[in-house]
Amino acid sequence: MAQDQPPLPFAYQFAAGAVAGISEILIMYPLDVVKTRVQLQQGTAAAGEEAYTGMVDCFRKIVKNEGFSRLYRGITAPILMEAPKRATKFAANDSWGAFYRNLFGMEKNNQPLAILTGATAGATESFVVVPFELVKIRLQDKASAAKYNGMMDVVRKIVKHEGPLALYNGLESTLWRHILWNSGYFGCIFQVRAQLPQVEAGNKGQQMRNDLIAGTIGGTAGTILNTPMDVVKSRIQNTTKVAGTVPKYNWAWPALGTVMKEEGFAALYKGFVPKVLRLGPGGGILLVVFTGVTDFLRNLRDNK
Repeated sequence: MAQDQPPLPFAYQFAAGAVAGISEILIMYPLDVVKTRVQLQQGTAAAGEEAYTGMVDCFRKIVKNEGFSRLYRGITAPILMEAPKRATKFAANDSWGAFYRNLFGMEKNNQPLAILTGATAGATESFVVVPFELVKIRLQDKASAAKYNGMMDVVRKIVKHEGPLALYNGLESTLWRHILWNSGYFGCIFQVRAQLPQVEAGNKGQQMRNDLIAGTIGGTAGTILNTPMDVVKSRIQNTTKVAGTVPKYNWAWPALGTVMKEEGFAALYKGFVPKVLRLGPGGGILLVVFTGVTDFLRNLRDNK
């Protein structure tokens, strides 16, 4: 992610991406559980002790009815996913950026190229995350709490009852979700960095400030763009495949139409508040930690 330096070898980017991703998820994961619960709740009206009227109500009811630890249910899958996911995100963004600059004969990035690069990196990342995302969704859903005993039990039962290919259920919607988020995230980072005061050479405080601002704005923009696809992805991945039947939520764009028709346009932004609270600041945390670890590894390599 360093703007004017060549990408580090993949092993270094993998390590930096892993540290950045795990740091973000340990801090922000409860918001992801709340987001998923709200997204899976169907209908336009919520009533009763089992329904959630919003983010705070969801937090309160999970802690009250299920215990605080439930806010971290399913965290094993995303932690195992974070290293390859974040490494792929940043490494793919750097690698695709170099590819497109060579392809178009450009020495530096510009805004359209940053968006194209981010979108391609997002598509690349999707193939890594789908099985982990599916397992996480099944564990986060309250209705599934009694069905699965943990991550490996989810995998075993999906393969047994739905077939091995079911682990990639929701790939199409995940592709759209990551293309939209990464294009917004990396596109905004490029533009916001260009507007912020230049960092003085060696000034880590200024670098951290700029990365936190750019990453937070980028994470917020990406979340605004991709939340509708995230809603339908959650619905698709939480649907158990039954032979001979067509699931209600199957493909991304028809699923968007179904949600809008039955629940209204606002339903496409269910879970937006906890999602943006996670991925806005979370995007800043990602960029700050990734940049810091990358700089450390670059210095370590150069001083060998």
